[in-house]
Amino acid sequence: MNNVVPSKKIHSVEEARSVAKKRVPKLMFDFVDGASGDERLCENNSKSLDQIRLQPKVLRNVEKRVIKKDILGFEYNQPFGFAPMGMCNLTWPGADKMLAEESLANNIPMCVSMASSTSLEKMYEFSKGNVWLQLYNFQDEEFVMELLDRAEKTGYKVAILTVDVPIQFRRAKDNRNGFNVPFNLGLKQFIDFATHPNWSISTLLNGIPKPMNYETSKKGNKFVRSESRGSTDWDTLKRIREKWKGKLIIKGVMSSEDAVKIKSEGGDAIQVSNHGGRQLDSALSSIEALPIIRNALGKDFPIIFDSGIRGGSDVVRALAMGADFTMIGRPLMYGIGADGAKGLKRVVDIIKDEISTALGLVGLTDIKDISSDIISERFIRDFKY
Repeated sequence: MNNVVPSKKIHSVEEARSVAKKRVPKLMFDFVDGASGDERLCENNSKSLDQIRLQPKVLRNVEKRVIKKDILGFEYNQPFGFAPMGMCNLTWPGADKMLAEESLANNIPMCVSMASSTSLEKMYEFSKGNVWLQLYNFQDEEFVMELLDRAEKTGYKVAILTVDVPIQFRRAKDNRNGFNVPFNLGLKQFIDFATHPNWSISTLLNGIPKPMNYETSKKGNKFVRSESRGSTDWDTLKRIREKWKGKLIIKGVMSSEDAVKIKSEGGDAIQVSNHGGRQLDSALSSIEALPIIRNALGKDFPIIFDSGIRGGSDVVRALAMGADFTMIGRPLMYGIGADGAKGLKRVVDIIKDEISTALGLVGLTDIKDISSDIISERFIRDFKY
């Protein structure tokens, strides 16, 4: 049972970000907060969401509201999950466990990254099975298949194949700060850590985080952050689909043509995402791609959405634009960076409350009733699906 008391330091996601920026070393904060190229796509993701205006409706009895959501045959208490994020324990020691326990407390899915600071087996234990596993396909496909074997043996029911990082785009902040795994500790990094003693002492006491799915591999694989995944193709998807008998989500889809082909190749869902603005910096914002892909796939095929969500109203907007479910990433890490487990709980509570409030203010009582009808008439011509 999660008995964490929400932080009193935080009153919005943006405030959590501001507090985290002061509390966490610049090297780590920029790793979480940064994006690719000129970083404008990260901003555009949120700006594009904000341009969608919802239509308030009055004189509706909205006293009792339900925000439970079904996805892939599972019912969750919220219409969002925790997105897969690598090396979370770099933000604050024990972040992975905080995320797992908070997801369990709220009955929402926690997505374990292939590059997690905690092994997939341990994360399953922390969350009591309330987890999905995310994978990339590297040059060594046997390692991916090994992880799928481990996941099946452990009890995982859902796997996410991330396909939008065949080549890693330039991330200037990480390059400037000298971010690397494992750390290359020079004078600049030493000063950064020394000026953030709480993080540094806690990290030393808990041990420097490592990508534990690699560390626990029987094949002895080593994590290389810049390793090319350029060999991933449609045949890769076929082999993984044949291997994995559980639900398979394909993440990083921005093309309706790709979405339709993934559906025909046996994908169980797609995740519309531009990697939070961390890949092709000249790409379309994710929310602009969403209704196009929804139209191509039809009403019934499951679509998950991420990139740019910074609050509960953004979740409602994404559902109105055609998503069945959403994933949240950076706001969770802002909360942890600001005040650990208390900060995480506060951010999650804020987003939950905003979703419920926005639902009522557009005149609805059940999250399942959201459609493009709640979008303001001014925008309906452009955004209706």
